[in-house]
Amino acid sequence: MSKQTQHILVIRLSAMGDVAMSVPVLRALTTQYPHLKVTVLTRPFFEPFFRDLDQVSVYDADLKGEHKGVFGLYKLSKSLKKLNIDAVADIHNVLRSKILKIFFLGTSFAQIDKGRSEKKALISGSVFKQLPSTVERYAEVFKDLGFPVDLSNPTFAASAVLSEKLLAITGSHDKKWIGIAPFAAHDSKMYPINLMETVIETLSKEYKVFLFGGGAKEVEVLNGFQSKFKNVINLAGQLNFNEELDIISNLDVMLSMDSGNGHMAAMLGKKVISIWGVTHPFAGFAPFNQPSDYTLTASREEFPLIPTSIYGNKFPEGYEKASGTIVPETIVNKIISVI
Repeated sequence: MSKQTQHILVIRLSAMGDVAMSVPVLRALTTQYPHLKVTVLTRPFFEPFFRDLDQVSVYDADLKGEHKGVFGLYKLSKSLKKLNIDAVADIHNVLRSKILKIFFLGTSFAQIDKGRSEKKALISGSVFKQLPSTVERYAEVFKDLGFPVDLSNPTFAASAVLSEKLLAITGSHDKKWIGIAPFAAHDSKMYPINLMETVIETLSKEYKVFLFGGGAKEVEVLNGFQSKFKNVINLAGQLNFNEELDIISNLDVMLSMDSGNGHMAAMLGKKVISIWGVTHPFAGFAPFNQPSDYTLTASREEFPLIPTSIYGNKFPEGYEKASGTIVPETIVNKIISVI
């Protein structure tokens, strides 16, 4: 780094999908401003997201231990100040980051505008229009610090070279590779599992299908699909996070819900087809750099209150199966058209 190096602290403490969405912004930022050094304050689990960004390092936030509470955050701020931070980009804007702002008084500090009033209007039904994406909101924070970021021609890391261990699991790439992540934080954001089985069965006849998930119940469901259909490989419970990213980086397309897996694939430059239930891409959480027709949404004619919430945690009775209005054939045809 040159003598003109400036050091930016980026705060994004949690939420897998939101952390993943920061990656293409930081890649553009550090490419367009090579004199910058960036430290991301986040949870240790997310460190692999930034493995290909040479100018970016991760500072682990131990929010349940050493850095818990106001006194813990004060201790954290003292440690961070030793890094000679020139500016702080708060792309989280929660209570913890607002407290850190107080401790960084005197340092340039910009916070994300989450557009809470716009999102409230969207889910109330008073407006139905595309809101700025989360990625655009992140970029605005860096613009406020004096570093406008051009996201129009994004670049991505090369696909990872798979280890012998992973090749033993995946086999050769003689067929196109499709990743499918059928689960989400809330059932209302999930495609009905019986319909997803039809999608998997159909695609597995011509392509190799990799299933992603976690947790004992999810693993059990995915193992059932693997045992039932040829060319289907369940990766859930087999890989560490770095290995999972390695395989995602080699996919030809990812099918996900409104969930973190879609954002991970997008940050790696993969094509992402996403399925939406009671949430909607208009809220700004669609995977990065994907055409609008890659988002498959539930019927608003049958479920006119969509989006019922931003995160899918609130919905009227009967809305939990809204995504079932998207027929399996539509999903399969969309994947075949882009692969």
